[in-house]
Amino acid sequence: MLGSKVYRSRREAGQVLAQRLAARRYADPIVLALPRGGVPVGLEVARALHAPLDVLLVRKIGAPGQPELAAAAIVDGPQPELVVNEEVVAATGMTRAEIDAEAQHQLREIERRRVAYVGSRAALPLAGRTVIVVDDGIATGTSVRAALRALRARQPARLVLAVPVAPADTLARLAPLVDEVVCPATPEPFIAIGLHYADFHQLEDREVVAAMDEAAGWSSPGG
Repeated sequence: MLGSKVYRSRREAGQVLAQRLAARRYADPIVLALPRGGVPVGLEVARALHAPLDVLLVRKIGAPGQPELAAAAIVDGPQPELVVNEEVVAATGMTRAEIDAEAQHQLREIERRRVAYVGSRAALPLAGRTVIVVDDGIATGTSVRAALRALRARQPARLVLAVPVAPADTLARLAPLVDEVVCPATPEPFIAIGLHYADFHQLEDREVVAAMDEAAGWSSPGG
């Protein structure tokens, strides 16, 4: 496939992933995509499964002076959930007041993005459903880990992590948090997600909005 590349585009990756997922015949599925890159992947999955598509917004809370080191993450939902990495907090000396203050800031950004991506459409209920979490790939899995922990508390009947490409060791660490992991490609060595796509352009908000509008059209009562 294109030499060292695995996928031509996120759309192709979504189609490959959708084939794997469609064969499993999940009961009452809903697809949650992590913006921005996960949305075109999730669109193809949702289309194949005849399932509704929603965005899953996660914002990392970095440690002081080390923004890439996740001390916590805030996960979107009817009752947004804060997931704290206690080891990082202990190592950096970050206080709960600092975490809570940054969480409020990130919640405002989550709300801004949700309005931008889906407008006034309410988040879909998850309890009792097969929830399929989709991204365009996973590297370290920090944000996905927080999302999965928060989603489990919302009582899905089945929680599935589905990504087109990821390192095997990261998937092994995430596997205990879900009922099933689906990942067609686990290349070695794994350096970065984008290296396994021929087209891995930075998606713009308008592309996310267009995909969500398309999905809303087929999953609405009149669609």
